[in-house]
Amino acid sequence: MEKFIYYNELYLIYKDLIKNKSILIFDLYYGDNLTMQEIANMKNISKSRVGSIIKNIQNKLDFYESTLHIYENNKRLNKLLEVNNISAIKKEIKLIIKGE
Repeated sequence: MEKFIYYNELYLIYKDLIKNKSILIFDLYYGDNLTMQEIANMKNISKSRVGSIIKNIQNKLDFYESTLHIYENNKRLNKLLEVNNISAIKKEIKLIIKGE
């Protein structure tokens, strides 16, 4: 379930970077929560092809996140909203800006 949530969040962040007709299949799987078999039946392709498309897009999303770190930085910034120590907040923001 955690993996599902992770890729759904990455998809929401990076979907505009993916210029691929098969993004619809990924959207059906993660956005509409359809099974691979349901998507295969709907698109008249094999279940393994659906899995391959989903894996390919997951790899792209992983690449974008490993390069841009938007998801991770959002998590770090959201955690800072709970911190009451202004010095700690400033220190963490400086690290985020430096890319550390």
